[in-house]
Amino acid sequence: MTHPLFGTEFFVETPFAKRFQATLRSSLHKRSWHVIVADPGSGKTMSIRDLVETTGAPAILAVTCPKNNDDEQALGDQLFTALGVKLPGHWRTRKPKLMGHLHQYGTKLIVVDDAHDLSLQHLMFLKEVTDQGRLQYNHRLGLCLVAAGRGTTIPLKEILDQPETMWLQFRRRMDKLEPFCRITGHTSEEVREILATLEIAYRELFPQLNLRQWSGIIYTWLTQSLLDPTNSGRVTMDNLMKLVTTALEWTYEAGLTDVKEEMLEQAAELLMLRRDTFRR
Repeated sequence: MTHPLFGTEFFVETPFAKRFQATLRSSLHKRSWHVIVADPGSGKTMSIRDLVETTGAPAILAVTCPKNNDDEQALGDQLFTALGVKLPGHWRTRKPKLMGHLHQYGTKLIVVDDAHDLSLQHLMFLKEVTDQGRLQYNHRLGLCLVAAGRGTTIPLKEILDQPETMWLQFRRRMDKLEPFCRITGHTSEEVREILATLEIAYRELFPQLNLRQWSGIIYTWLTQSLLDPTNSGRVTMDNLMKLVTTALEWTYEAGLTDVKEEMLEQAAELLMLRRDTFRR
């Protein structure tokens, strides 16, 4: 029988999370605009959630890009919900009031997760709302569009590079030094650092747990081409947690106090075999 701890999702302040949150904090401070890109499974969403919880909403307002709905109202409704504001009526009467509420609540930064799914209508809506903030309230908003992408892929760049005036104005709002930011995953040494943190997190179940002794081989498994298709040499938090927690769960069910290499290897093989469907 498994232990409830294995079904508990908890935030680990990884080196990736520190790099990613530092960019968000900079945007919050400077009210700057960025497209932030990282590999799928890096830990973007949990890092956003942690920052919102520690900084406090609505100073940072975080939403997820609406799925399969390109209409601006879908994104606008997300922002109203994040603010905790419920307004009756049609969208055409509610839309002009959004920036007023953002100003009233003191919102400084809007973060859109899964921004690679943003439509042209969503992007134009974000520009329109922020234009209104500057014109009517002298209220400048930071904007971070957080997208998943591997290798040299920069989501949204092709759209924003278009020659039309709308996109020229959008580009001029972007940060001058780092308009497009790529946040890297974990090095071998950083994997070892995370494993040390996980030893503490699971110490209650495994008093003799020593994950760090396997850090080198774990890093090697997780940078195989199936799990690191761009050969970046970096490890995502999602893959690392799937491998470790699967092996630990098997270890717990076997009644052992420390994980064995063969269990870690079996978990790595399972992860590579089911990399697109594996859930933890």
